[in-house]
Amino acid sequence: MLSGVRLTDMEQLRSSDYITVDSAVCHGKPCFKGTRVMVAAVLELLEAGQTNSEILQGYPQITPQHIKAALHFAAQAIDSGKFTPTA
Repeated sequence: MLSGVRLTDMEQLRSSDYITVDSAVCHGKPCFKGTRVMVAAVLELLEAGQTNSEILQGYPQITPQHIKAALHFAAQAIDSGKFTPTA
């Protein structure tokens, strides 16, 4: 289980439905479609211990599905090797 999301939910979730990378938006960093909210910002808030409700209050333009998509996106990046490990 990942942040209360069952595996079947993750299998059905396509991060590309919620996340885009566009060089003209936020310097090409992954953002939620139709916003300038960066995926990394939401992941950092989760890391800091903020709840989904707190994040959604701060970013009313996203939904709980966007947060799930951010987690799925991060998992995909790790699985595909698209991250920079530290020593």
